[in-house]
Amino acid sequence: MPPVEVSLEQLRVCLLPQRAEQDFDSFWTLITARNASQRLNPAAEPMPFRIPEAHVEKVSFDAFDGGRIVGWSIAPANMKPHPTLIFFQDYGQPRPAPAEYIAWTLLGFTCLAFDTRGQAGESSDYADYAGGRGPGWLTSGLSSPDKYYLVRAFADAVRAIDFAATCMEVDAKRVGVLGVGQGGAFALAASALDARPALCVAAAPTFCHFGEGVGALRGLAPCAEIADWLDDRPLDSAAALRTLSYVELNNLAARVNCPAMLTAGLRLADPLLPGIFSTANRIPARDKVVDLSLSARPSPALIAEPVITFVRRILQPKR
Repeated sequence: MPPVEVSLEQLRVCLLPQRAEQDFDSFWTLITARNASQRLNPAAEPMPFRIPEAHVEKVSFDAFDGGRIVGWSIAPANMKPHPTLIFFQDYGQPRPAPAEYIAWTLLGFTCLAFDTRGQAGESSDYADYAGGRGPGWLTSGLSSPDKYYLVRAFADAVRAIDFAATCMEVDAKRVGVLGVGQGGAFALAASALDARPALCVAAAPTFCHFGEGVGALRGLAPCAEIADWLDDRPLDSAAALRTLSYVELNNLAARVNCPAMLTAGLRLADPLLPGIFSTANRIPARDKVVDLSLSARPSPALIAEPVITFVRRILQPKR
């Protein structure tokens, strides 16, 4: 089916159905407790960098249920506590080079940018996933919510905040989470599952709403790989859709209480738009912005005037 164009007025009041299981809250309570019980084992290694105003380290911590998350720390050279931005990456994309974040550092921010478990870049994933998987990562553990890939990736996003709290160059009371696409989804998940983020910026976030049934997944990149996997396993569809309900951001949005900016490239026939707006409309935070001026996929470092203005207003308020 071709995508159906909806009006901006419809999107601003859009509330798509929620299909949260009865144990939704208790599920995430258990995952959060399991996550907190696992050791972080943070590490940092200084890296050469020719811009004297910044200090760069390669950093890492243990992933939830096995593996190692690797990233950059790009901090002002004085190494004092600074407001901090944690960046998560889009689907299948590695973290950019440290210089991509230098504009933030010159504005007085520490930046932490992490690769996603098992995807492009250096982060590893040693967790056990029963039942096989298709191409990509989104079918790993799809039959079991507590072992599903995205559940573990969401837990890693919270662990990134744990890591930030160990760093001398981080002001733990002024930490924001940001990302594009999949990274935007991780930023929203971290804000929903942890009270510490002081702001969230989710640019064109994925996984907001998985639609009605398996067929709807095909138009929601990168979820088409789930639909392709289930085409050959129709008896697994009900269990898969149940698992996806636990990571659907439309169900988690009510937990996001920090200031939040969501962005969406304004193509009214884009099948992701209703999910993005529905998720935004369910966020209870009073300080909430839906920005339509950015491109559909802005740069991973989110160096854009609306984002910089929003972030500085929250994390660097004028005194």
